[in-house]
Amino acid sequence: MAKIFITGSTDGLGFLAAKKLLTDGNEVVLHARNKQRAADVRQKLNVKDIVIGDLGKQSEVESIAKQVNALGQFDTIIYNAGIYTSNHELTFKVNDVAPYLLTALINKPKRSIYVSSGMHVGAKLDINNLAKTTDYSSSKLQIVLLVKTLAKRYPEMISTAVDPGWVPTKMGGQMATDDLTAGYMTQVKLATSNNESLSGGYFHHQKPSRYDKRADDEKLQNDYLEQLAKITGITI
Repeated sequence: MAKIFITGSTDGLGFLAAKKLLTDGNEVVLHARNKQRAADVRQKLNVKDIVIGDLGKQSEVESIAKQVNALGQFDTIIYNAGIYTSNHELTFKVNDVAPYLLTALINKPKRSIYVSSGMHVGAKLDINNLAKTTDYSSSKLQIVLLVKTLAKRYPEMISTAVDPGWVPTKMGGQMATDDLTAGYMTQVKLATSNNESLSGGYFHHQKPSRYDKRADDEKLQNDYLEQLAKITGITI
């Protein structure tokens, strides 16, 4: 049994991953943006703890980290939460700043899983103007960049990135053509895997997948972390 925390787990892929992991006998802590969402998800899943906070606000992200640490050591954290919006600054805050901050502030688990997207390939990346230029595709490129960096800096933690595919969730829409179950099963499998060779990997439907090779650029990795440290005032 693993102890697992999942961001953005009141609906969509995060909820489905949580449901499967609970069914498999793991201890799962959920995350909700507010108390109402927490109350709603309690009607659907039998969980003991739900951490509450808005990922778009740094003060609340820092509160989330404190809430998680107060619950003890975790085996796995799945950074599932994400938004798709035309608001670049909010996209950057939720999709990139929040996982960066939580990674920095939460006691290091055995495994960290970050949900990216196949849309990251070829995305723009203006390293000096992240808050103004980060659209959804760019935010997911930054996730892969973060994972590659973490795999090198923290070899004791298995850090992986996942492309769930285009699946019919609230975000993906009903026109999505990928399999919904396959969209969360990679996260489920990685959440309990002790295979250290997977660290730094990018996976789609439980198999290594093609990713943007800019993520392997060590200078870009270092520059990216420097920018996030400057923006947040917190260093990994």
